[in-house]
Amino acid sequence: MKITEHITKKTNTILSLEVLPPTKGKNIEAVYDHLAPLMEFKPAWINVTYHRTESVYKTNGDGSFYKQEIRKRPGTVGICSALMNHYKVDAVPHIICGGFSSRETEDALLDLHYLGIDNILVLRGDAEKNEGSFIPHPKGHRFAIDLLKQAKSLNNGVYLDEEIEGGSATNFCTGVAGYPEKHFEAPNFDTDLRHLKAKVDAGAEYIITQMFFDNSKYFEFVKRCREAGINIPIIPGLKPITGKKQLTIIPSIFHVDIPIELSDAIQHAASTAEMEQIGAEWLINQSIELKKLVFPYCITTR
Repeated sequence: MKITEHITKKTNTILSLEVLPPTKGKNIEAVYDHLAPLMEFKPAWINVTYHRTESVYKTNGDGSFYKQEIRKRPGTVGICSALMNHYKVDAVPHIICGGFSSRETEDALLDLHYLGIDNILVLRGDAEKNEGSFIPHPKGHRFAIDLLKQAKSLNNGVYLDEEIEGGSATNFCTGVAGYPEKHFEAPNFDTDLRHLKAKVDAGAEYIITQMFFDNSKYFEFVKRCREAGINIPIIPGLKPITGKKQLTIIPSIFHVDIPIELSDAIQHAASTAEMEQIGAEWLINQSIELKKLVFPYCITTR
């Protein structure tokens, strides 16, 4: 079922989850063990993240080095298929620009289509760890909107090979990311909203937000989106804080603020268990407030 259908057909607030594929060398049971306690809440779908290749430099033994491409978390397509089979729940793969040519993207979309996956979340993806800024694949997409347009073209039966006429059309429901605290590369909030509106005009059907820990930022984001003519569902994304390291890691990687009340409480916690309890209670209180005000949309939890 498409995300938009989940949203319109539900009579109560719905929940979705987000998981990372296991690192190479680990079994899918690690994902099942993570999800098993949460399935009683009947998530409408499960988002599965995608991770680009990383470049590592290894020595040849003579003082010189060679570059090797590795993918630490392969298997997103397979994980989606496994989750749908194991739990009878919709899976939503993240599709990214980074590290993929447009032809590789087309093949991946066709594989997803053949598996009966009809939802995707289209993202640019992050820069490589050793790069100061995002560098696209030489034959790939620089921006998420270009990747979105490719998916929409495939929905219309338009393939990269021009000699394919009357090609079979896919039927993806396409989502994009939204940033209540602005994408860190955008010079200002208005420019960021302009880019988001362009993706909506190009066919995006729903938005999932970057995590936030202050609901007022989400409410203001939705208000500004509506004023800009963005009228598709805006799904709030939440994440629990579980330890002190996240107080620096999350702002550094995801460019979001953590409220002083939450960070102080975590800093003064006496144990890991207490930190987890504080983080869980904060997320629950966020969810209670959001549930009252964003029905019938979905809350997605990472």
